[in-house]
Amino acid sequence: MANTFFDPGDQRAAKVRDLFSRIAPRYDLINDLQSFGLHRYWKRRVVRLARPQPGLRALDLCCGTGDLALALARRGAQVVGLDFSQPMLETATRRLHASRIPHPASPPPHFVRGDAQRIPFSDNSFDIVTVGYGLRNLANWETGLREMQRVANPSGRLVVLDFGKPDNLLWRGLYFGYLKLFVPWLGRVFCGSAGAYAYILESLQHYPAQHVVAATMCELGLANVSVVSLLGGAMSINYGEKRREKRSDGVME
Repeated sequence: MANTFFDPGDQRAAKVRDLFSRIAPRYDLINDLQSFGLHRYWKRRVVRLARPQPGLRALDLCCGTGDLALALARRGAQVVGLDFSQPMLETATRRLHASRIPHPASPPPHFVRGDAQRIPFSDNSFDIVTVGYGLRNLANWETGLREMQRVANPSGRLVVLDFGKPDNLLWRGLYFGYLKLFVPWLGRVFCGSAGAYAYILESLQHYPAQHVVAATMCELGLANVSVVSLLGGAMSINYGEKRREKRSDGVME
């Protein structure tokens, strides 16, 4: 039976928006439950790779309830969180008001509604561009990656956290079984919708995952491309840096 929230065609964006609008109130709780709290550690790894510091500008795409945006701001970066789900942004704003951003050089994150495939910022605007569990959900993830590259400054860092596909076939089978059976059960119990979380496996099966994302980063000309494997490849972080442009005299700018 087809998943209510997954559509590989023209309606994908609308269906994903409906999904995240529905699960926004329980999104953080189920993230903790389905990952046994490990998503917090994985997001800390993203922040360490992003290397935020005072004076740097950061864009967190598909920011959801604001985990990465808030973490980057706590390190002093000037952060914009972008998402196309208004309920998710409302939850992020409530979390912002309830949290503390202790770094004296850092303004609080600014949350805006927008499309990660048509980022509403000019070229070379950010030193850091992150996306956590969002690239897989785009109608065209390659377009999203190109947009990340476009808005990054020369030498800017791109960091992508998402579900992965383990290389070990036995572990992959066990992991996919977990996503097929246990995670939808959590969705039914806590969100009243098994389909909302059965979506994860279906979207992952249509997503090429970490190795193809890394190859595409290389094709786009990013430098220092690497893959950080988490939990045996069940999760992964893709990292790359935008190359500095050459002037007509061959000098790197």
